[in-house]
Amino acid sequence: MIKVIAVRPNDDYTLDLKFSDGSIKRFDVKPYLKYDALKELEDLSYFKQVTLAFGTVQWPHEQDIAPDTLFLEGASARIEN
Repeated sequence: MIKVIAVRPNDDYTLDLKFSDGSIKRFDVKPYLKYDALKELEDLSYFKQVTLAFGTVQWPHEQDIAPDTLFLEGASARIEN
């Protein structure tokens, strides 16, 4: 199973992700903000509190997105530091 090994939140509600297979992708969280479980992420300061947990991303109140979703729906990207 592919795991997220690095995450960086962006001001446009996207996440820059590095996966255990070495791929780098950008995942757009905006379409998911309509779901009640993720509504709190609309607050940008809260959104930016994302961390790694159990091979995926997680926020302080335990909201998460499955690593398969992040990988399959993320767009391949070249992320600059």
